[in-house]
Amino acid sequence: MQKTIFITGASSGLGKATAKLFQNKGWNVIATMRNPEKETELSALENVTLLPLDVTDLQQIETTVKEAIELHSIDVVFNNAGYGLIGVLESLSDDQIVKQLNTNLLGVIRVTKAFVPYFREKESGLFITTTSIGGLMAFPLGSTYHATKWALEGWSESMAFELNSFGVNIKTVSPGGINTDFLGRSLDMGRHPSYDAMSQIMLSNTDSMMQSASSPEQIAEVVYEAATDGKTQLRYVAGEDAKSLYAQRLALGDEAFRSQLGKQFFSE
Repeated sequence: MQKTIFITGASSGLGKATAKLFQNKGWNVIATMRNPEKETELSALENVTLLPLDVTDLQQIETTVKEAIELHSIDVVFNNAGYGLIGVLESLSDDQIVKQLNTNLLGVIRVTKAFVPYFREKESGLFITTTSIGGLMAFPLGSTYHATKWALEGWSESMAFELNSFGVNIKTVSPGGINTDFLGRSLDMGRHPSYDAMSQIMLSNTDSMMQSASSPEQIAEVVYEAATDGKTQLRYVAGEDAKSLYAQRLALGDEAFRSQLGKQFFSE
């Protein structure tokens, strides 16, 4: 039987690459985004359905999930919608903080909650959430972004206990850098003059780290692996840069790694 994946944040980057990969593998794809009427590439593909979804809109989540379930028997939900917020806490407005939490964290929780009764009743299903290597370690100037990604890792681990007993799985994919327009299109920033020197050093070092970033297609392959390997494995660290950093953290221990990372970012 042909399987179906439901994807949030499918208009570009990893979400779009995942939609194209699963479609190419013979799956039905329900690709959701805030403005599906603007999407032309995915709409031209066979077995791809576009639906509107702003993950900060609870009513639209409920409506779109209901419509998706009526269209197909859903096998996998890929919670991918999100964006980056960079800047020292003192520089961020309350609106920026709330928007980040609503999108990256509450959006995932609410979409998942809308699907849980459906998966529980049919005793099968899989949730996959894009977290980040930033959900397993922290970099300077990203405290609010990290708050959402670390929260998703802990939330997913706890949710596994709730879901596994009903035959439902939950997994996280934690990419490192991805070569997309994320830094331009999907990045919000805060600036504060007292931290200008720190910010400039941090951002220049971030640019150099992106040279080892993965393509969206490479990370999409990890999503496909997580969706099809039949394992109850919780975390999939994705991308050679992320794997290297995470291995260093485990080998050195939290404090030694944090000290080393600080020197790496703030040495001119």
